[in-house]
Amino acid sequence: MRVLIADIVGGTLPAGAALPREADLASGFGVSRGVARECIRGLEERGLVTVKHGRGATVSEADRWDVFDPEVLGALLDCEQGADILGEYLECRRILEIEAAGLAAERATEGDLAALSDAFARMSAGAERVRANPAAEDLYHEADVAFHRALIAATGNRALGNMTEPVHRALAAARRPLARPEHRRDRSLPEHRRILAAIASRDPHEAPAAMSAHLDTVELYLGEYTAAREAERHDSA
Repeated sequence: MRVLIADIVGGTLPAGAALPREADLASGFGVSRGVARECIRGLEERGLVTVKHGRGATVSEADRWDVFDPEVLGALLDCEQGADILGEYLECRRILEIEAAGLAAERATEGDLAALSDAFARMSAGAERVRANPAAEDLYHEADVAFHRALIAATGNRALGNMTEPVHRALAAARRPLARPEHRRDRSLPEHRRILAAIASRDPHEAPAAMSAHLDTVELYLGEYTAAREAERHDSA
């Protein structure tokens, strides 16, 4: 399925193209027809193909793809659309998380503050551990996502939590291209510390400002990532 997702996202199988038949997929990949059928169903669930009885599966337009799905997102990050999808995620985060930070400052319980503090402590420990052991990188990213999940939970708005959960799941895959381990001690950690302090101080004005400043840094990293991708394409042309 990952191969077919990459073919669709990369344009090898463009919108409107017919997906190979179930029997042909089974033969081509050396799997049973049952496995091929499950693969097609998985592509359909992710919005990548439309299946019609008697006509087989047809590749869908890009606006129907589930860009929150980790497999789809991973394929997008590996192709020329990578910077664009990261820009869309950043825009989504600005819309949701800046306002959420203000609500969290007004509504956070002691339990919420403890969850935020715990996530920040794990971020700090993870950043320190990565300096000696790069294999610990996932620990930092997991704690980072936990911090932002805890912030949303601190708003007390269950609908907002349901809306943002797909974003946070996808961020686990989308954070790596913008990771800057060398700047965590002077940028990322101080920015998260400022967000935590504003929420703990019950300051509904400073908390959104702190979140906005943090996302400004993410936007800076996105610009660097985009420029690097453009340079790579220019060099390979």
